[in-house]
Amino acid sequence: MLVLFETSVGYAIFKVLNEKKLQEVDSLWKEFETPEKANKIVKLKHFEKFQDTAEALAAFTALMEGKINKQLKKVLKKIVKEAHEPLAVADAKLGGVIKEKLNLSCIHSPVVNELMRGIRSQMDGLIPGVEPREMAAMCLGLAHSLSRYRLKFSADKVDTMIVQAISLLDDLDKELNNYIMRCREWYGWHFPELGKIISDNLTYCKCLQKVGDRKNYASATLSELLPEEVEAEVKAAAEISMGTEVSEEDICNILHLCTQVIEISEYRTQLYEYLQNRMMAIAPNVTVMVGELVGARLIAHAGSLLNLAKHAASTVQILGAEKALFRALKSRRDTPKYGLIYHASLVGQTSPKHKGKISRMLAAKTVLAIRYDAFGEDSSSAMGVENRAKLEARLRTLEDRGIRKISGTGKALAKAEKYDHKSEVKTYDPSGDSTLPTCSKKRKIEQVDKEDEIIEKKAKKAKVKIKVEEEEEEEEQEEGGVLVVEEQETSVKKKKKKDKKKHIKEELLSEEEPCTSTAVPSPEKKKKKKKKRENED
Repeated sequence: MLVLFETSVGYAIFKVLNEKKLQEVDSLWKEFETPEKANKIVKLKHFEKFQDTAEALAAFTALMEGKINKQLKKVLKKIVKEAHEPLAVADAKLGGVIKEKLNLSCIHSPVVNELMRGIRSQMDGLIPGVEPREMAAMCLGLAHSLSRYRLKFSADKVDTMIVQAISLLDDLDKELNNYIMRCREWYGWHFPELGKIISDNLTYCKCLQKVGDRKNYASATLSELLPEEVEAEVKAAAEISMGTEVSEEDICNILHLCTQVIEISEYRTQLYEYLQNRMMAIAPNVTVMVGELVGARLIAHAGSLLNLAKHAASTVQILGAEKALFRALKSRRDTPKYGLIYHASLVGQTSPKHKGKISRMLAAKTVLAIRYDAFGEDSSSAMGVENRAKLEARLRTLEDRGIRKISGTGKALAKAEKYDHKSEVKTYDPSGDSTLPTCSKKRKIEQVDKEDEIIEKKAKKAKVKIKVEEEEEEEEQEEGGVLVVEEQETSVKKKKKKDKKKHIKEELLSEEEPCTSTAVPSPEKKKKKKKKRENED
């Protein structure tokens, strides 16, 4: 059996001397402990050396793609075909290509992998004529060449440029806003009315650059920058302006700032066009789905297109809203429904009621587009266009769902009923405002007065009854020589009378309680009560 072994210096073909020892896979490493033992197992039959690093790079790129290099083809035809022995190969894909093109039987198994590992450990002793220094230098040079080749080969797929471009675009927007705000505030001391008339920042700076001092507006022509009506308004405002006078040096510095703003704005438009082109080259389907700015921000947030492709749809949906997500999880509130994807045009044109649904569906379709762009070989945007059309159709059905109604046969569009104007005048009913019971605890003044009068009448009647009873008691006391039986009867009567008096007093007190004025007993009544007690004793 022959073994094909690839090194950074060249191709090596070994002859296996003792195939019986290959059957013991677990103990095969012991046969490669020293160079002497290794030479008893395998022996170098042929070594094809590379002339330079470029040749080595071409050979290894072909091996990585599963192809056979011309140099390797010659070696295999010359040596292996003549030997009529099977060839052990480290890569199964390469073995299939050799078998297909050269009609050679190739072997790939765990025994072959262990054999390759043993040969690699004793490579210096098995391949004579190759110094360790030369081998290390070739390894390093080939590694650098391979990395450069990969970068050059996938130059269109380098998403680092997108990350840098979108970051620079955001920085330029911030700086432009600061510069324009400073320019408006600075020139506003001289001509404050111009800021209210011209709202566009770039046009404002171009007008300043062309005219300068407000005295020059009367003779200047601004038809290239402004419409006729606005130009006339600016000239009229310049004549009656309330601004202060400034020196020529101040105007020069303001104009210099305006030129900076105009240059940065032009560079920003150029950078935006560059970003559009790069996004269409690297991620065309993502660009169709969410737009170049949102797509570039998603790639920049994830770090690269490959990292973004590893995320799930739910992660892509809330990417950029991490603070809100963790705050919601910490406080046990509702989690956010969207992050950076909120700025996509599909989410922006939906009603607030359906934004959550559309963002979820858009995230699912966007993840498919990201993976297609990252791992697919095709660079067309057909899949993105198709998915976007599906989402737009779904959006239309969601928006029309409120207008549709379900009839007996199926769904039908709701017919708009004719509006009839009714001239009924409705009055406001305040009874529904109060949640308190209808009968109020506070009584009216008139009711209170009536109740007081009734209580006073009852009290007078009770007083008259008490006076009559007291007179009767006095007459009975004056009579003497009353029998014991009569005394007992009178005592019983007195008790009954006392009970009646107490009952009457309790009624009077219960009736007099709601009344605001409390009745104070007279001193005459007190004296009579004392006499009654003495007589009873």
